[in-house]
Amino acid sequence: MIWGVEGIGEITPQDQLGKIISDACHQEPNGPLQNNDVLVVTQKIVSKAEGRLVPIDATDPLSHKQLVEDEAVRIVRRRGDLIITETKHGFVCANSGIDLSNVERGYAALLPIDSDKSARRIRDIVGATLGVSIGVIISDTFGRPWRKGLTDVAIGVAGIAGVVDLRGTPDSLGRIMQVTEVAVADELAGAAELVMGKSSGVPVAVVRGVDESWFRNSGISELVRPPQEDLFR
Repeated sequence: MIWGVEGIGEITPQDQLGKIISDACHQEPNGPLQNNDVLVVTQKIVSKAEGRLVPIDATDPLSHKQLVEDEAVRIVRRRGDLIITETKHGFVCANSGIDLSNVERGYAALLPIDSDKSARRIRDIVGATLGVSIGVIISDTFGRPWRKGLTDVAIGVAGIAGVVDLRGTPDSLGRIMQVTEVAVADELAGAAELVMGKSSGVPVAVVRGVDESWFRNSGISELVRPPQEDLFR
């Protein structure tokens, strides 16, 4: 079961997201939250709350391109105005994850400095306030190599697995799986985006009914492929 959290409102720097989400989710229609619920929170409101907004020239559509290079540790590819970069988090994405949508004109939103830390902060505040044990995923919109279209993926996790390793377990026909590792945090982020949308003003979703075995300490590093395993670098 997945539903969007209504009534969050506009987020500004220094807002305490954990408290805002707790207030929104303590009763119907958004709550009450239960143990083993998962909150999916969009990167945009995390970046806003953490003051990761940078002024740009609103009259110049390319004025944020220097920010893209400043936020990158590696330029992967250029094609026209598009730059594919690797960020310090290890994400390979368009324009270093810098976003102009759903941000006040004249500003660009940078990725959170440490999305895992952001997720832990929200989890701890919501958990302490509402007396529940939950998982939190910070989500963002990414493209994917070799496939058209965008989808939401996890860029920060707390209390919920990034990857569930099924290697060594039998499939439905009894064969032992050799390479199957499931990116459950990405799957949950993508599912949550279906109820949040890109322009509906719903930046938080609740996912209920997740396998209890997925709840554990984790980090986004589980989902970032190290260079030595990357066949395309």
